Amino acid sequence: MPELAVDGDPLVPLDGALVLDSVDDDSQLREAHAAGRPVVVRADSADAVLAALKRPEVACVLVPQEKRELLDLDLRALTYG
Repeated sequence: MPELAVDGDPLVPLDGALVLDSVDDDSQLREAHAAGRPVVVRADSADAVLAALKRPEVACVLVPQEKRELLDLDLRALTYG
């Protein structure tokens, strides 16, 4: 499962990663994954977090510091109702 972290966390290395603001570009996600390049997605809403976590290519989802509460989402409830 991808990691969920706060944007700017020094423990989340972004060197060499493909950093995106959404998961809308399938080809970009697949190409990076096939090349072994980590994919990091920034998300600022519950829907965006869930969409990014559903993608197998995504290694990490970053939420803005001012929306730290997204780290506490009940992902199971959001996914399965």
